Amino acid sequence: MSDAIVGLDVGGTKIAAVAIDDTFQIIGEAVSPVPRGGSVSVDDVLTAMTQAVRAVTGGADPDRLGAGLPGMVTREGRMTVAPNLPAANGVDFTAELGRIFPSAQVVVLNDADAATVAEHRVGAAVGHDNVLMVTLGTGIGGGLILDGKIRRGAHGFAGEIGHMVLDPSGPACPCGQRGCFERYASGSGLARLAREAAMSGHLTSLVTALGGDSEAVRGEDVAAAARAGDGEVLAVFDELGWWLARGVANLAMIVDFSLVVVGGGLSDIADLFLPAAQRHLPELCEGWSYRAPLPIVTSTVGTRAGALGAAVMAVDL
Repeated sequence: MSDAIVGLDVGGTKIAAVAIDDTFQIIGEAVSPVPRGGSVSVDDVLTAMTQAVRAVTGGADPDRLGAGLPGMVTREGRMTVAPNLPAANGVDFTAELGRIFPSAQVVVLNDADAATVAEHRVGAAVGHDNVLMVTLGTGIGGGLILDGKIRRGAHGFAGEIGHMVLDPSGPACPCGQRGCFERYASGSGLARLAREAAMSGHLTSLVTALGGDSEAVRGEDVAAAARAGDGEVLAVFDELGWWLARGVANLAMIVDFSLVVVGGGLSDIADLFLPAAQRHLPELCEGWSYRAPLPIVTSTVGTRAGALGAAVMAVDL
């Protein structure tokens, strides 16, 4: 494939690749696994990235290449820290990919920033120039579109909203702080809220179905019970929605967005908590009655968003 424009979305277990044309239409897709285990090296990661690129281009070198990485990525494309991909820490991915594909123009950025670009160009945020993207997975990532452009900050670290502290006396976070946004409104946050409810004597039907073990409650169990209409479980999703609204309100009062887009794995069950988030938002956001409406919507690009956004960034090189 000549003149290929390729985007990569690098995760802890797999790398997704897309090839697009200059109108952002996807013309090829591929997935390459990332080796697992404590012995994973940066060469393993780069090999998997290279395989994904070759698979989507039919073996040719790309003309332009974008890569979205899971961690704090500098504006120059160096990974400072990747909690779920520690082999990548300190690696200058722009330089390494340039070495592997010497004829390609390369751009490297955070994966949530890449997903935000995709939603703004071809997804749920088309027509909005001031957008907050919230990616809800095991943790929380974020991206900021301000005045029509992705904003990465002075060093590339803007949008690390998952570690905005909502309660300094709250549960410990792997980042070293307490009460971070992602301790409440992520997939792991949902599981924690549900376990706390169960250990407080609630979620009786669900706990009984799990053999009476309150600590065995998982996010998947809660979602299934909510789909079945369990009222106690639905209350957990209302609490999840409140915490999501709390985080969104804090950010909206700083930046004044016109739209919030929710993506990530948890967006697959967004109908269980987004109505609650939208309902709670007015009580949490100062001057709500004087503001324009702030819709919270789900991603329309879906699981391709990270790779597609990285490719779109490469188009702009």
